[in-house]
Amino acid sequence: MNSNIALVHEWLTTYAGSERVVEQMLAVTPAKLHVLVDFLKDDRPEFLRDVEVTTSFLQRVPFASRFYRNLLPLMPLAVEQLDLRGYDLVISSQHCVAHGVLTSPDQLHLSYVHSPVRYAWDLQHEYLAQANLRRGVKSLYARALLHYIRQWDRLAADRVDYFAANSAFIAQRIRRCYRRKARVIHPPVDVERFLPGERREDYYLAASRMVPYKRLPLVVEAFNTMPERKLVVIGDGPQQHQVAELAGPNVEVLGHQPPEELSRYLREARALVFPACEDFGILPVEAQACGTPVIAYGAGGSLETVVDGRTGIHFERQDVSSITSAIERFESLEAHFEPDLIRKHAERFSIERFRRAFLRFIDQATERFHQRHSSQRRRSSQRSRLKPTPLAAESLG
Repeated sequence: MNSNIALVHEWLTTYAGSERVVEQMLAVTPAKLHVLVDFLKDDRPEFLRDVEVTTSFLQRVPFASRFYRNLLPLMPLAVEQLDLRGYDLVISSQHCVAHGVLTSPDQLHLSYVHSPVRYAWDLQHEYLAQANLRRGVKSLYARALLHYIRQWDRLAADRVDYFAANSAFIAQRIRRCYRRKARVIHPPVDVERFLPGERREDYYLAASRMVPYKRLPLVVEAFNTMPERKLVVIGDGPQQHQVAELAGPNVEVLGHQPPEELSRYLREARALVFPACEDFGILPVEAQACGTPVIAYGAGGSLETVVDGRTGIHFERQDVSSITSAIERFESLEAHFEPDLIRKHAERFSIERFRRAFLRFIDQATERFHQRHSSQRRRSSQRSRLKPTPLAAESLG
């Protein structure tokens, strides 16, 4: 493999799903990492401790570590200022602007897409409602900004040679937003860290960051109508206080838990209840790696990670009645769910499978890129031989 590779990621502020993808990309390629900002100082992941990270001018903006998301208007400019001259291969890890880097015609640019920027496309109205920006001057500014981001995002997509998507759901978004095809490469899940347990406890589990689109209050409301069933909620975030206030006597809200505790709860739960529409959704795969069934909203990545009636249950709507009906259906089938089969299904999303698929994507894209350039050079050479010289043209006169 070519050793002259740049890997572009938007920002390093947490160690979450997209950073785990970057970790595995760096594990199988000798890429140099470029980001807009890097504020992962405390609890820096092991894979970054010996990695040299190049940042953009946004790193030096005062108070950027606290308000980096407010710098969205400057992000297209910032990513275009990253100097990637000299690299033969550029890989962008994109959920906002990373695919907008400037490359030359002889550089191959591959983009792994976690999602086209959500709040500028299909989630714009939801974002504006959650931010209380439906009306007024601030709303007008936000809508104009998102319009600009949408236009820039679409144009920037033309700078990419080949796309990969983290799910078929995101591949559909890429087709709709960019009019481009994308290969599906599911993100890596460390299934070896999650193993089936020997016993089950009498509780359901809901766990995630407590932000609006995760819909955790909805799960709490559903279990409030089923006081004979116990729910454990794990996570923190802006809605944690709301979730705690909603919780009835049968709902235990634990807040943030360390990874080993979350693993234990996943192993021992009757089922994980997952009400969000995720681009992919790593947590349901981690639950299934523990042999635990998943009761999931049947949209987005859950349609690819949870097999209805085999590794879990899908429900049709994000409302209380759909969740309660799904719980009842799950309990009628509970004895038929086999932990070993559920675990085997989760292994389809392992780190090793991601690494093999990602390297195959690079190899095939590189081969097609070189073939295309060789063909273009041949056609150019043929045209130059057919074109008369000025002297020949003159003699024909």
